[in-house]
Amino acid sequence: MTDTARPRFLAADHVSFTVADLDAAVAFYRDVLGARELFRMGPLDGAEIPPLPDGRDWMEAHVGVAGARLTLAMLALFDNLNLQLVQYDAPAGRATARPRVCDIGGHHLAIRVDDVELAKRYLVAHGCTAMETIAIDAGPLAGKKNLYMRDPFGNPLEIVD
Repeated sequence: MTDTARPRFLAADHVSFTVADLDAAVAFYRDVLGARELFRMGPLDGAEIPPLPDGRDWMEAHVGVAGARLTLAMLALFDNLNLQLVQYDAPAGRATARPRVCDIGGHHLAIRVDDVELAKRYLVAHGCTAMETIAIDAGPLAGKKNLYMRDPFGNPLEIVD
């Protein structure tokens, strides 16, 4: 076996959203979607972690953000997917604008439901913002509905049946 041998990719482990208020985001995903908090870590502060032997900032070397201070919570969102929520308190100057789904780095979390319109009403009542429902009448998804939304923190969701 060489270093270029292909490893076995086993499964998705988690999706991660960066949020401004970790407690509020955990409460939403727990209370509204039924997620279960598995654990929390932090705050982890790069300023309190000694630099690596070569002088590099630990957070920059491991997370890609120099001077980061973060707290994270891992939630069991569904049997087959965990959701990690991360609140960064440092460094200063973090961007607050979210990418659109069409922007490089754009993303969304898709959630399958049994009734898209019922899910829309429920999620809107709990602070989500809904776009218009897409009713698919042709092609491989004929008869299906999709709905793009934003959770109360601006993260994009897609609701599908």
